Amino acid sequence: MSLFSRHLADAEIIEGLLAGGVTRLTAENRLYGKYLFLIRDGVRKHQLSDDDCATIYADTILAAIEQISSGRFEGRSELRTYLYQIFTNKCVDFIRKKTTNRQSVHQAISLDDSLMQLPDSARSVVQKLIDQSDWERLLQQLRSLGEKCYQMLLAWGEGYSDEEIAQQMSYHTASVAKTSRLRCLERLRDAYNQIKK
Repeated sequence: MSLFSRHLADAEIIEGLLAGGVTRLTAENRLYGKYLFLIRDGVRKHQLSDDDCATIYADTILAAIEQISSGRFEGRSELRTYLYQIFTNKCVDFIRKKTTNRQSVHQAISLDDSLMQLPDSARSVVQKLIDQSDWERLLQQLRSLGEKCYQMLLAWGEGYSDEEIAQQMSYHTASVAKTSRLRCLERLRDAYNQIKK
């Protein structure tokens, strides 16, 4: 693809993202599909798993959509270069966080270790209470995201694929459903982070 063709394709995607509605969804889908090769690059260059790279890629796309929509992407570089930089930074952040978490795990006594010190009968009761409390908190947070996110994340949690979710919830494609699902997960993560503060 020539440089001119790439710029034209980038301009169409950016214009679509700014348009909103169905046009925006189509542009999001195109953007997501166009740079999937970054997942392979992340696996090769950063020695991360396919799943980790796919999650980082989805975060990258969401960040880029947000940057473009808010006008912070000035177009001084190609969209490909811009996404590559965001993706690389997120990979490095992920590796740092993973390394930091590994170190902190060795310094603290986990809840699981504490549970193991209890007698069997008490352990199972405490674990059931923890599980029930976590589940209730999760459902409460899911409901706060709105009905669409609630239904989508419950279906995904029950093992439905993005393709099946797209059909059930009338999305155009599985990619659009995945982008929406990842947005909902991001909102859920933010909600949990607010509780921790």
